Amino acid sequence: MIDPLDSRLLAEIADGLPLAPEPYAAIGARLGIGEGEVIARLKVLVARGVIRRFGAVVRHHELGFTANAMCVWDVPDADADAIGKAVATYPFVTLCYRRPRRLPAWPYNLFCMIHGRDRDAVREQIAILNRATVLGRYPHAVLFSRRRFKQQGARYAHAGRMEAAE
Repeated sequence: MIDPLDSRLLAEIADGLPLAPEPYAAIGARLGIGEGEVIARLKVLVARGVIRRFGAVVRHHELGFTANAMCVWDVPDADADAIGKAVATYPFVTLCYRRPRRLPAWPYNLFCMIHGRDRDAVREQIAILNRATVLGRYPHAVLFSRRRFKQQGARYAHAGRMEAAE
């Protein structure tokens, strides 16, 4: 069960952390607790699985990264983890993960995202991945974004109400 203060804390972070030199102190001031208690409570919420991820949402377009591509490969399942770990080491790869194939229409199981300032630069980075790793052997596709959707962090405020009702 989530106590009322944790529910208020979840509501405070629902739209992100405040843009302040000490964001946890600012949250604490609004809740009437100290910065250390805010951090301690967030750690407990993460450990309990109430908060599954805690990180930044980067608005790539506003930073000038307008050529954003999801790159997908059809790699052997037995090799996907090792290949994915190798791909994730490249500084231009912003995320890399596996997904199940959706045959017959979608044979791809390894995904990575590359954000760039122009499509030619992103294509060159994909070529680097294909040359420097085993990826060049496997079928792949490059899907450039055509439109943007609203980016926001996870919403956790409802979790406290749901658990309190149990």
